[in-house]
Amino acid sequence: MPKKKMGRPTDEPKPYRLDVRVSKKDLEILDDYCKRKDVKRPQGIRDGIKSLKDK
Repeated sequence: MPKKKMGRPTDEPKPYRLDVRVSKKDLEILDDYCKRKDVKRPQGIRDGIKSLKDK
């Protein structure tokens, strides 16, 4: 059986899933960032991870 295509084609597939528990304060920080940057939570988390590369 051929492999079924899922979702939109992308140059950067995201096959890995993370489940993370955060405090209310951490969630408020994330939501504030997402609101200011007009992005959704997953993108806000990816932005935070990418910022770690510079450190």
